[in-house]
Amino acid sequence: MIVDLHHETYGTASARIPLVLVHGGAGTIGSHWGAAIPYLSTDRLVVGVELQGHGHTPHAAREYSFENSADDIAAVVCSLGLSPVDIMGFSNGGPTVLRFAQRHADLVNRTVVASGFYRRDGFIDGFWDGFDDPTIDSMPGALVEAYRAINPDPADLRRMFDLDVAVMRGFRDWDDVELAGLRGPVLYASGDQDVVLPQHTIRMAYATPGGRALIVPAGHGDYLGSTDSGPVDRALTESCLTLIRGFLDDEPG
Repeated sequence: MIVDLHHETYGTASARIPLVLVHGGAGTIGSHWGAAIPYLSTDRLVVGVELQGHGHTPHAAREYSFENSADDIAAVVCSLGLSPVDIMGFSNGGPTVLRFAQRHADLVNRTVVASGFYRRDGFIDGFWDGFDDPTIDSMPGALVEAYRAINPDPADLRRMFDLDVAVMRGFRDWDDVELAGLRGPVLYASGDQDVVLPQHTIRMAYATPGGRALIVPAGHGDYLGSTDSGPVDRALTESCLTLIRGFLDDEPG
């Protein structure tokens, strides 16, 4: 079963390969990519997607998983006739874009995994404790506001929250061979004060043929301008996005 994802396009088609953006947990296009899109879309077509049960995309009677989300994104890419694409995912959007690169290698050019992960030990101490008995009050206020601006129904907000809790609770470590089988260059980025450990980001890069690592002086998402990280630091965001754009624009070698 494929879910018809809400998607939005920015910029215009050019000689540069289109870029697909995938939000993280409890996110929307606007909340996680609103600050980055104007910068990334100046010279290329950018497509933002909202995953199953998030933002404008309705819930479905189907498991919410990284694999299913990857297949949904592939359907969007094919429907728009954009193959191949570059793809970037933030936070738990990271495993989603890695699954996309694995399952749909013919559709992907370059991949960026921002604050993503592939093992449970890749997080700071205590991270997983927050999933023992989570409450919706733990959601960052900015993400709650962004979601309610799209869908004010509190029951729907709860359903979305439960989706993200379930996908994280069910996460099991990936084997290194899964990263070793990736085709095409992959950039793994994270902050030195992120919830994802810098050494985990570097480990992923070493495990991936053509893998690169970018560790920036930042926290979780502030280097991308994510709204749940507080006021946007324009200098930080533009500096980090410049490095990411440099990776995307690099000639295959």
